[in-house]
This record gives sequence, C-alpha cells and structure tokens, in this order.
Amino acid sequence: MKNPFKSYSKIIGKVNPSKKKGLGTFGGVFTPSILTILGVIMYLRFGWVVGNVGLIGTLIIVTVSVSITFLTALSIAAIATDQRVKGGGAYYMISRSLGIEVGGAVGIPLFIALALSVALYTVGFAESIVSVFPNLDFKTVGLVTTIGVASLAIISAKIAIRAQYFIMFGIVLSLLSLFFGSPIEETNIEMWGAADRHSESFWIVFAVFFPAVTGIMAGVNMSGDLKDPAKSIPKGTFAAVGVGYLIYMTLPIILANRADAISLIEDPMIMRRISYWGDAILIGVWGATLSSAVGSILGAPRVLQALAKDRVLPDWLGKGSGEDDSPRIATFFTLGIALIAVFFGNLNIIAPILTMFFLTTYGVLNAAAGLEKILDSPSFRPTFKVHWIFSLLGTLGCIAVMFLINALATAMAFVFVIVIFLWLQKRRMKTAFGDVRMGIWMTLVRKGLLNLRKEKEAKTWRPNPLVLSGAPTSRWHLIDFAAAISHDRGILTVATVLTGRPISHERRKKIEDNIQDFLEKHDTLGFASVISASDAYQGASEFVKYYGLGTVTPNTVILGDSENEGSRQKYADMITHFHELNRNVIIIANDDKKGFGDRNQIDIWWGGVKGNGGLLLILGHLLKGSRSWRDTKVTVKIMVDNVNSAKDAKRNLSSIIARLRIDAELEIIVSKGRSFDEVLHNSSKDADMVLLGLAEPDENFMEYYKKMQQLIAPLPTTILVRAADEVSFREVLL
Repeated sequence: MKNPFKSYSKIIGKVNPSKKKGLGTFGGVFTPSILTILGVIMYLRFGWVVGNVGLIGTLIIVTVSVSITFLTALSIAAIATDQRVKGGGAYYMISRSLGIEVGGAVGIPLFIALALSVALYTVGFAESIVSVFPNLDFKTVGLVTTIGVASLAIISAKIAIRAQYFIMFGIVLSLLSLFFGSPIEETNIEMWGAADRHSESFWIVFAVFFPAVTGIMAGVNMSGDLKDPAKSIPKGTFAAVGVGYLIYMTLPIILANRADAISLIEDPMIMRRISYWGDAILIGVWGATLSSAVGSILGAPRVLQALAKDRVLPDWLGKGSGEDDSPRIATFFTLGIALIAVFFGNLNIIAPILTMFFLTTYGVLNAAAGLEKILDSPSFRPTFKVHWIFSLLGTLGCIAVMFLINALATAMAFVFVIVIFLWLQKRRMKTAFGDVRMGIWMTLVRKGLLNLRKEKEAKTWRPNPLVLSGAPTSRWHLIDFAAAISHDRGILTVATVLTGRPISHERRKKIEDNIQDFLEKHDTLGFASVISASDAYQGASEFVKYYGLGTVTPNTVILGDSENEGSRQKYADMITHFHELNRNVIIIANDDKKGFGDRNQIDIWWGGVKGNGGLLLILGHLLKGSRSWRDTKVTVKIMVDNVNSAKDAKRNLSSIIARLRIDAELEIIVSKGRSFDEVLHNSSKDADMVLLGLAEPDENFMEYYKKMQQLIAPLPTTILVRAADEVSFREVLL
C-alpha cells in the first residue's frame, strides 16, 4: 500500500529545524538580553537612583519596570510562538499583527531608540574611561568607541556575538567583587533617599532607570538570526528578565549599606570604591557598555532593514551583503545617528528619550497580543498562551508610566507615531501578509449589526446608495453624485450587471477588484459588486431585493436615464419594483456636454415637505455639504399663479425653510399665464443641476416617464427623485 502522506510531504517539504543554521537560546537571546540589562545604567547610574529615591523607592522602581517588561515578555512569547518571526524583531511582530501602518509607525521610533541606545552605551563607556583617565577628551572617546563597535558589527557579527561570552565572565567577576566588598563609610540605610538635599523626583529617576530593563529587545531584534525563534525568544527572554530582576533587587541593598545618599548621587563610579577588587568594576562596566553598544548596533540596522524590505522606508536602506544578508548600509545609517547623539548628548538626556520610545513599542506589542487573543481568530494559535488581561495590563501600564514621567513628552511621542501612521496610510501600502485589522472590523461589524434596531429611525437616517453603474469608467457621474450625498458616512455600493453567458467566480472577482481599484484612485470609499443575469433589468431588480446584511441594506438606488425606447417598459417596471421594495429612487439624466457644469447652482423645484419634497431638500443639503459642491448656491423654487399667492407663499415658506435649517435661498416665481414647462425651462436653463420629484409609479408609469423625459430634455443635468414611503423625511428635516 502506498504511503498516503507522501504527497503531503512533497507539498509542505521536509522540515528539520535542528539542521537550520542559526543562534540558540543562550547565545542568541539570553546572553545579549542579560548583557544589555546589566549594562551602563547598572554600573554608572544605579547608585544615583538609590541615592535619590532610597532603598524602598528603588525597589519599587525596579519592580514596576520589570513588571512592565515581564508583561511585554508574555505578549512577545505569545506572538513569537504563533508566527514565524523573521528579521526585524518587535517591528516584524507588530506589523504582522496590527498591519504595516501601525508596524511602521512604531518600527521607525523603535529604530531611532535602538540607534540612540548605541549612543547611550558608548557615552557610558566614555564616562567611565574619563573617570579613570581624566586627561582624555570625553567626546573623542565616545565618538571613537562608537565607530569602533560599528566597525566590528560591519566586519563580522559572529565575532561580536562570540565576544559576549568573555564579557559575561567579566560582568560576573565584577558582581562577585561588589558582593564581597566593604562600606566606604559608616552609614544608615536611607529608605527614601537624601533628606538633606534636593533630590530628583521619583518619575524622573524612573525615566533614567527604565532603559536598564529594556534589554529584552536585544534578543528579540536578532530574531532573523535565530535557529528556532519560537522556542528561543520566550525561554531566553524570561530567563533574562528573571535573572535581571534578582540582581537589580539585590544591588540596592548592597549600595544602601555601603555608602550614604550623597556619595551615591555624586560619584558615578561608587561601585568601584565599595568593591573587593575595584578594577573588576571597570572590567564589568567596560564590557557591559561595549557589549550593549554592539547589541544595539546589531539590532537597530536589522529593524531598519526590515522596514526597508517592507517598503516603509527606501529600498536602498535594506540592501544586504554576504550570505547572511548583513545590513551594512543600514549599519552605516545607524552609525550616523549614533555619532550625532554622542556629540550632543549625555546619559541623563538620552535615557528618558529611549524610555518613551521603548514604552511606546512595549505598549503596542502588548496591544497586539491582547487583540489577537480577544478576537480569537482561528489563525492565532500560539503554543505559549497568555490571557488577554495581562496584555491589556501591559498596555495600560506603559501608557500610565509614560504620562507620569512626562505628559508633554508622551503627547509628543504619540503625535510622532500618529504622523507616521497617517503618512503610511496615505501611501495605501499593499502587503502580502494579513493582519488583525480585518478581525477587529469583523467583530465591530457583527456587534453593530446585532445591536441595530429593526425599526427605522428618522433622526439617524442617511443615504446608503446603491449605484447601478454599468461600466463605471463611462458613467462616473453616477458614482460622483452618490459619493457627494453619502459624505463617506453611508455605505456606498457600485453594482454592475453583466448579461450574456454566465461568468466564472474568478472572472467576476477580477472585475470587482478592477472597479474597487477605480474607486480608490478617485478617493471614493465603497464596495463593488458584479452579477450576471440573462436580462439586465431583471438582474438589477433581483440584486436590489436581496443585497444587504441584516438591517443594513441600500436605501437609495441611483441609476442613469433610459436611452433605449425599446426597453423603456422594462426600465419603468424596474423603477416600480424598486419603489415597492421601499427604496428611494434617484435617476440622473446627465448632460453629456456639460456634466455637472461648474457646480455653482442647484435648482430644487419644490412642492412642499410631504412626498418627495423632504428628500429633495435633504439631497440639496447633502450636496452642498460635500467637498465637490461646497461653493454651490442652492435655490428652492416654487411656481404660483399670481402676485398675492407669491406674497403669502414667501411669508410662509421662508419661515419653513429657516426652521428646517437648510442653507438655501427661496425663489417664488409667478407664472403670469405660462405653463410649468415653460417656467421650468426658462428659470433653470443656466443651472448646473436641477432636482425634480417623480410621481408614484402605477400601471401608467411608463407613459408618465416618457413625458418626463421630454420635459427635462432641454434642461442641464437633471435629477429625478422618488422618495420611499418607509421613512418620513419631514421628521428627518425637523
């Protein structure tokens, strides 16, 4: 018997993760993460933290910071075990969950934060070097060091990664030396910082410390270089968070026992003085700062490369070199940003900026994981399961801490992200991957449909136009009118009925896609639908009857005038059918030469609020409120028999028009023995659009419609309107 699974193995291929080249959990995630966590802030600013807020304040800062990091690590683990995480780390995760626009809006600030991180660590290295060798120039050391770590990353990322193990040994040695050290002075443990001098506020200190625990990004950003990201990212990240928390909760006790608050604040190298072997601290701080700088200079270009490959940024930034697709151009670009930051910045300025960008990234990562879980899409099947409440707490925690640190800086960070998002959205970027947005909209649509009341409410009425356009490219005026009255608020559908032999689903879908693209090019929001029928009129009638979902159905049918005398009866029967379905009917008799003219004048021939009158006024109001008809003049015209009637009509109707709050002028025309046809043609010959009411369809509707066509033939573009009986447009107006 043949193996029934043989064909499937050919389709999916043989998967053997163990044979894939790449970094493991320890070397690829844990080591770079813990080296970045135990970095420049720990060696050069942790004493300052303890001195300013005391032992209890420091333990609170560490716990709150690590809690946010831990919640984010949970979200990262959920996303990483659900999808194949490629290069770009956090940006890749966010863009594949929340879409390219959100991913780019967060990915660009994330790249900036990582590039500034290089400066943070090299500035820290320079600060420690100058404290030992005072004759050296601080900025020169920082710039040379930045160029050095960037050169190492460009020459060989593998050498930089292997060097981490030696640096790890140096950090362990420095911590042991600190543990076995002794106090430099007699001191009491100060629980709340320096009492006899002005100390920095709790949240300012928090902002300076927080970058210390953002090291989890170092492992995540190397996602494209890992052998098994789904396995390594969660394990390595949790291990680094746990070890880092243990160390950061122990060190404040040691520092508070060995020096007073003033010494801790004023001496950045206080650890060297209280250690058993002071030079071991130098080994640790130099190793930690350099390894963290290398980690950032490896991570930032890979985020930039991922952004470029997704065409968020220019393609040339994403070009790789060698077998491992090393992002050398992106590395040079990152180096330029880091050098500028080193030249102008210092630790206390750079750290809070990083805090804002990292908190933004963390917040969005948590939001992505939470939304995926809430929506419960069949495609979201992480092996590491996290309840959405933890992701929500992570998001809220990030936002709350950002505002507590600096509300103005938080607002600026949000504005920065929103501007990038709107810029990317305007570009209408297309991607080959899906995201969670469809699930979000589906959930909202479902909830909305189930909660919509079945009875019609006049006060909430708005047109949901269904345009029977035929070929949209040649009858754009129908769609233009529909878009003008819907204001991108109603649901616009453009429908085409194809006659002849039935077409395939693929062919129909392709035509719909072409119409959809045509609408997008004209900045029109709507749906496209293509049906096939043996008879166009019968097909249109059936489509209008059944199209819609629940209580959301097109309430206004827009179509062109009938030009074929042979099919006029079918056309009239179709209009009658639409009216029987309680649909408003709008027929546009287009002036092929002038179209909508200059869009300066709309004439509405009115017979009162009842019947078609209410809908005619609403259409005039909606047209004037649209962008394309904004400067038009709307005139409501009424014909009366004599001057006395004109005075009475003007007095009564002026107050009605004012009460209806319609931006329109009233014109009373005395017939002076002329017929309505003559008055209509003479008064509206220079208008750009004329709106007239249609009689209710009956058994003689075809003959009536034929006369209407003769009546409007000399006029500019004319809109014939028949209001449905279902909605009282008088109530809509009032």
